[in-house]
Order: sequence, then structure tokens, then C-alpha cells
Amino acid sequence: MIDFSLTPELAALEARTESFIRDVVIPCERDPREGAHGLDDSLKRELMAKAKDAGLLSPHVGEEWGGLGLDTRSMAVVFEAAGYSLLGPHALNCAAPDEGNMHLLEVVANDDQKEQWLRPLAAGEIRSCFSMTEPDGAGSDPTMLATTARQDGNHWVISGRKWFITGYGGAKLNIVMARTSDRIERGHGATMFLVDNDDPAIEAIRRQETLESSFAGGHYEIRFNDLRVRADQVLGEIGEGYRYAQVRLAPARLTHCMRWLGAAKRAHDIACGYAVRREAFGKPLAEHEGVGFMLADNALDMHLARLVIWQAAWVLDEGGEARQESSMAKVFCSEAEFRVIDRCMQILGGIGITTDTLVERLWREIRPFRIYDGPNEVHRWAIAKRIAKAARSRG
Repeated sequence: MIDFSLTPELAALEARTESFIRDVVIPCERDPREGAHGLDDSLKRELMAKAKDAGLLSPHVGEEWGGLGLDTRSMAVVFEAAGYSLLGPHALNCAAPDEGNMHLLEVVANDDQKEQWLRPLAAGEIRSCFSMTEPDGAGSDPTMLATTARQDGNHWVISGRKWFITGYGGAKLNIVMARTSDRIERGHGATMFLVDNDDPAIEAIRRQETLESSFAGGHYEIRFNDLRVRADQVLGEIGEGYRYAQVRLAPARLTHCMRWLGAAKRAHDIACGYAVRREAFGKPLAEHEGVGFMLADNALDMHLARLVIWQAAWVLDEGGEARQESSMAKVFCSEAEFRVIDRCMQILGGIGITTDTLVERLWREIRPFRIYDGPNEVHRWAIAKRIAKAARSRG
């Protein structure tokens, strides 16, 4: 049975995080250094320095590498509190894609690679990106990987194009997925490489303009022009890239759910404040059933999203892969949390589609969540396949 109670230590950490977001981070939300392609690194560094002083930096990373060493269930509490502001995950150094990359390095990298890359990432000294998605290959189907890495003596030569590479602008580390076999079968044949983005063989083709603007460094299309990497830049074992991708992707889907739940709560609080102040037809909006029912549906969606997240987090902490649970969480939370923000926009009326409140931006920021980290349709398909497999095994 899952224990839903918070330990006194976790409850205190949650309270400290909420206070930090309210008192330190939210006042920075109008900082001009946050633009159409995410916040500037100078603002990110300032916020992380304040989080470090508050003892909140990198809650997901092991203490030996500079973090707080939280398990996944504890992360769910802290990440939700951080997500109450779009700047919160950046301040705590638990925003995507760095958070998922740090987890991957902690699980797969050797000690030398952790010293080179994980420690400075956990300290907020550098940023990272993850290069898998391609314009002519891997996307919803990662086995369509077209970027290749061919062995040349003690080196590998990487060639190919990637796009929607989140955080590439200003990132130091690039974790690159490439084919190292002519055949991709049963999840084998791809390898991950740890690459320094300063290498001149990496070409930035363009920065992509997208609906949302909350990812530091924006999104890029890039090309690897016969990039040479050493054998010691291989992450893990040759040919095991797809397996390692699951190490990264299942928890990363879940942490997105956690952060966006915090954002949905922020929108709900804004809408609640408006609904009890604004009057129409002789009484506050909240007393009209049309509005009151929307607030009630918000509470239902957020409560169920939190339960889904906590249960999937429990599976991960118990040593499970949580593929089914993380897929279900991704689908349900991305849709439920969007519904919350969409209802808040409706409750606010005209002001809801302006920049007078944060709701308009939250609506834009969360809509892509139904697409990235696997479109919801692909997750539903995977869930259905597992259901059918279980039914067949029962005879």
C-alpha cells in the first residue's frame, strides 16, 4: 500500500520550496531577460545561486554529485512546488532537458564521465541537450534513426541531422543518439555519445520558432558534419542506446507531469481569485454554477493527476521500469493539466487571453506537452499493446 503522508522532512522541504518560489522566483517573472526562446543564462545563473543559498539546488541528483538525493516520490512534491512558476524549475536546476540528462548520466555514465559532465551540470555551471529527434528519421518511432556513427580506429565519426533539439543554444554537453549498426532490431543497434557542443563539426542550421518559450536555449535544427569522437565519449555500451533512452524517458515524462501540475495549480489559483472578486448578475462568478463547476472540475483533474504521478513515482522507486505507468501518466496529466488551464482562461473571460495574467502564457506553454516526450496517440497505442499482450497471456 502506498503511504500518501509526507514525512516531516519532506513537508518542511515542500514549504521551503513554496516560500522560495513565492518570495524569490515569482518577482523575477517580468525580467526582460526572459524572451521568446527561454530565459537568458545570466538570469538562470542568478536564480540558481539563490536556490543554492536556500539549499534547494538540484533536488533530483545524488548528494555525492551536489544534489539533494530525493527519491521520485519526494521529487513529485518538490517539482510540483517548483512548477508554480515557469522560472521555478530553472531556479532549482530541475528543468528539462537538463534534469533528464542528469538522471541518465547518474545511472549510466562511468565515474570519469560523471566528474566531467554530471558534477558541473548538477552545480548549474553548464547546460545540456539531448539529440535524438530527426527531420527525416527518428521521431515518434525512434527506430527510424538515420544519424550514423561509423567506427574509424579508436574514434567514431557521426553524420546526420537532428531537429527540435531543446536547449541547444548555449548548451555545453550534447548527448547524441546515432546508429552504430546497419540493422536496428529488438531495441539494439544505436549508441549514445557525450559530445562537446563547441566542436566545429556541429552546425547550427536554424533556431526553430515554436508556440512555447519556457525552455532555456530554445529549440534548434543541427547537423553533424563527420564529427569525430573518441571511444571514451561513448555513454554506456555500444548498441545499447535504446535501452538507455528508456532509462531517461520514463522518468522524464513523469517529471514533466509534476512541473506542469504546479503550473496548472498557479492558473487555478489565479482563476479562483478572480471568480470570488468579480461579480456578474448580482453575485460573484464563483457562485454561478457555470463557473463553480469549472473550478470543481479543475480540482478533480489536479487531484487525479497528482495521484497518477505519485503512483508511477512509487513504481520507479520500487525498482520498476514504469513504462505503462509513465505512459498513462503522460497522457492523463498532459490532457488534464491542459483542461485546467483552458478552463481558467474561460473563467477569466476577456482578461484571460491577455498578458494581464499568466494564464494566457501557461495555455501556450502547456499545449505542446501532448506532443513532446511522445505524442499522446503513440502512448495510447503502446498502452493498448500492453493490454492486449496481458490478455493473450491469460489465455
